[in-house]
Amino acid sequence: MTAVRLVILGRQGSGKGTQAGRLVEAYGPVHISTGDMLRAAVAAGTELGLQAKALMDAGDLVGDDLINSIVAERLVEGDVVERGFLLDGYPRTPDQATALEGFLAEAGTPLDVAVNLDVPVDEVTARMVSRGRADDTEEGIRRRLDLYESETAPLLAWFAEHDLLEVVDGLADESTVFDRLTSVIDGRLRVGDARGTRSGMPVRCAPGA
Repeated sequence: MTAVRLVILGRQGSGKGTQAGRLVEAYGPVHISTGDMLRAAVAAGTELGLQAKALMDAGDLVGDDLINSIVAERLVEGDVVERGFLLDGYPRTPDQATALEGFLAEAGTPLDVAVNLDVPVDEVTARMVSRGRADDTEEGIRRRLDLYESETAPLLAWFAEHDLLEVVDGLADESTVFDRLTSVIDGRLRVGDARGTRSGMPVRCAPGA
């Protein structure tokens, strides 16, 4: 199977986590989130992990430079080189996206596509309210979604400007949304193969394979 290199984006409550799991089953990439990378680096006791731990223990944010370095370190590990990746929660800003573009270009493995799972704000709000969690009041949800919109809009614009963005309608049943995702991803992979930027066509695994 040819390694695929994907970024998945979506509002909280969009079903992004569910679809990410299905994409991993279908295409075989390593699902990598920022939190997972930080925890792994800390647990491994790497120099970068120790720096991140010191910042987190002090209650400070882990800055872009350190996050970018941890991502770069993770993406050259054997499992990712062999299988590719599905990044979830990174990049969060255009600066991080530029850094990602840089170290993927250096490795000769450009990003295939960033997919934005688009579900209307009213729908994701209703979904989260229905979960009944203590912090999922409608006001609190709206506040988090407003923050997400303000932070993510520049990132979506960056991906669009670099011809890497695909917006997928996430308002449907799980299987229909998954079919929409695979359709746009397969289309991007075929384009990459035609341009000679990929070594071969990926083969999707059957579910459970």
